[in-house]
Amino acid sequence: MHRIKVKHIIEILIHLAFWIGVYYTLNSLTSSTVKIRVNHNGKIMERSEVDTIFPYSRFTLAFLALLFYGNIFWIFKKALRYKSLFAGIATAAGWFILVFLANYILVGSKLSNNLPIGPPPPGFEAGKDGLNHLVPNHNAFFAIGNWVHMQLTMLLIFLTAAGLSIAYFFLKEWARTELVRNQLEAYQLSTEIKFLKSQINPHFLFNTLNNLFSMAQEKGNDELADGISKLSGMMRYMIYDSNAGGVPLNKEIAYLEDCITLNKLRYADDEVKVIFDHPAQTGTVVVAPMLFIPFVENAFKHGVSIGQTSGIDIAIVLADHKLIFTCVNTKYSAIKKMEDEKSGIGLENVKRRLDLLYPGKHNLQINEDQGKYIVKLEIDLE
Repeated sequence: MHRIKVKHIIEILIHLAFWIGVYYTLNSLTSSTVKIRVNHNGKIMERSEVDTIFPYSRFTLAFLALLFYGNIFWIFKKALRYKSLFAGIATAAGWFILVFLANYILVGSKLSNNLPIGPPPPGFEAGKDGLNHLVPNHNAFFAIGNWVHMQLTMLLIFLTAAGLSIAYFFLKEWARTELVRNQLEAYQLSTEIKFLKSQINPHFLFNTLNNLFSMAQEKGNDELADGISKLSGMMRYMIYDSNAGGVPLNKEIAYLEDCITLNKLRYADDEVKVIFDHPAQTGTVVVAPMLFIPFVENAFKHGVSIGQTSGIDIAIVLADHKLIFTCVNTKYSAIKKMEDEKSGIGLENVKRRLDLLYPGKHNLQINEDQGKYIVKLEIDLE
């Protein structure tokens, strides 16, 4: 936590130093240079001085900051969500034009009237239009940045700020993506190591389950045989299918159905009523494997009481390119935080997986209301 605070403080200081540099650069680029050379009666007089004709630097600096931070915190993120490259570029260009025009309306239009005020320099006299003109028979040269030049300078400054915002945004996005990728690889490696430590030879396990299945059928215990068959399918899914980064949603639903069936075997029919609503057709939707099972296991562990009537409502809905998972169960005791060693994956690990697999694309809400424990998970599938 301390390292994170120090990192943020350093980043803020760098931004402050950057904008101080921009402010002084802005003043330097928008200042006027006045040079006067007078040839009178054979005597050459030369004078040179610098006059800043742009007293609105702070306003332009504010517009530059608006362009820069608007790009990195809003516009570029919004543009990347568009499927069309043209739409993304048009959004960024529209924002640039909007900020530049706002600066022009407030600041740029005043530049043409902001020439130095005071007595005319040697070799000049004040005219009726308020501007200084050469005195007849005097050879003088008076150079000053004009309005068009100033506007081109402003355009260059704003283009530079836009370019810097592009570089900053994509470098930071690249660094963030690399960090997430490294964290995900480390997490997967850690999970594989834990799995290997506790792994039983799967062939031995499946052969044993098949033998138990055959024995149950011979004894005519169809319910036990069905339970063993479902357990075998679940074990196969956990050992093989879940190693992939994503699985078809219909497989995850089938796994949840088997899990619900096996958990219900521990209770009488009137002790727990489970409703599981899900779409009949899931199309090509792919999700991270075993993402919902901790919530279902937790519902049975803490939401069912022997000798009492309990209810568990589970639903999966696909709508507007989103997957919405809900699990509502009766609450008989204080819901305990699931621990890695005692309850499988655990709530904290589920949150961590969601952060790594769906960064910025999920919303997990866990609430208690009127004796109900409510879990709602939304995942953006785009």
